[in-house]
Amino acid sequence: MKIRPLFVASLLAASLSGCKLVKTDYGAGPGADPIAELVETTFDAKLVPALTKKAVDLATLRNAIKNDLDKAGQSQGVRVGGAGGGWNFAVKGSATVVDENRASKAATADIDLDGDGTADATLQLGPVVKGTALRDTTALYDFSTFRDQIEYAKLGRALNDKAVSKLPSADVPLKGKKISFLGAVVIRSASEKPLVVPVSIEVAQ
Repeated sequence: MKIRPLFVASLLAASLSGCKLVKTDYGAGPGADPIAELVETTFDAKLVPALTKKAVDLATLRNAIKNDLDKAGQSQGVRVGGAGGGWNFAVKGSATVVDENRASKAATADIDLDGDGTADATLQLGPVVKGTALRDTTALYDFSTFRDQIEYAKLGRALNDKAVSKLPSADVPLKGKKISFLGAVVIRSASEKPLVVPVSIEVAQ
């Protein structure tokens, strides 16, 4: 028995209606890692300028957060995940490094922002970096343009890895040095010490 073309077309349409069409290339070329390509093309060209434009002095932000975190967030930050999510801020500042932990894979530098000799915030030096503040603080990376949550999470890790590659290496001691920095941070409560993901750390000469 011959199957009529119209019937075949109907079967094909029914089959396609059950498929989910997804975006997979994000502008990457054939054979390229789309996430790596996206990070390479946007990190220096778009993300760093966006953070620079939005950045608020961290010492000033800390005072605003102590008074009212949500008010500071609505004015200067971006909230991801609804009312239960933290506020993401682009931050900058000048500080003195009062302590440095390079022994851990999640290396950090504790910084004094107000000159009293105690740590007011922590900079993440990597290679292991917590959080997705670099991904979430600007409007550059829209979740709806990614295939799924796994791809979006991969972007967050790739941005953190790229940021670490821009920081002073482990053989450049930071403790006791005056520095300036630019980065991003997520704040969930007014009492927590900011844990910043820096995209740049410049040591004063």
